[in-house]
Amino acid sequence: MTTNPTPIADRPALPDHLSIDPRSPHFVAQVFEHDVGIRFNGKERNDVEEYCISAGWVKVPAGKTLDRKGRPLLIKLNGVVEAFYR
Repeated sequence: MTTNPTPIADRPALPDHLSIDPRSPHFVAQVFEHDVGIRFNGKERNDVEEYCISAGWVKVPAGKTLDRKGRPLLIKLNGVVEAFYR
């Protein structure tokens, strides 16, 4: 049995700045009800934790390094960012 994807008109607009961390002020739960993709410098990435399209950066984990609270240590990469629904 196949499921029909949600029509594009029913999806919320992707924000300029979005984070996957629920504690962040840039977290939008309605967006994550759908599959979101990030293209960074022309290459699709699956490890993006946070992005800002207007400022042109993404935050990704720095390997397996963790901060003192057990969360991944993030590094900021600058470039062309494009967010889209899959």
